[in-house]
Amino acid sequence: MEIELKKDGTHLDAVMHGRIDTATSAEAESILIPAIEGIDDLVLDFEDIQYISSAGLRVLLLVYKKMAVQGEMKLIHVNEMVREVLDITGFLDIMNVE
Repeated sequence: MEIELKKDGTHLDAVMHGRIDTATSAEAESILIPAIEGIDDLVLDFEDIQYISSAGLRVLLLVYKKMAVQGEMKLIHVNEMVREVLDITGFLDIMNVE
């Protein structure tokens, strides 16, 4: 898993690559949580995310909760398989997914 961060003022694009699972979720959390400090507009680009596990969903929820307090967050380019996981778990009901 790899995350490219592109910051412009208080806007942050996080382009994510690979899988967010038990093996990579701690790394994702250690990158994303500090990166969103002072950010009020976050875009997570999931175009290259092939898989997300429950550990990855936990990280996504942590980031979502922090962003709900300080600004907006959306997920873009979510593939069909990841979208299905988000739907089944109820994440589509609470998160802005395009």
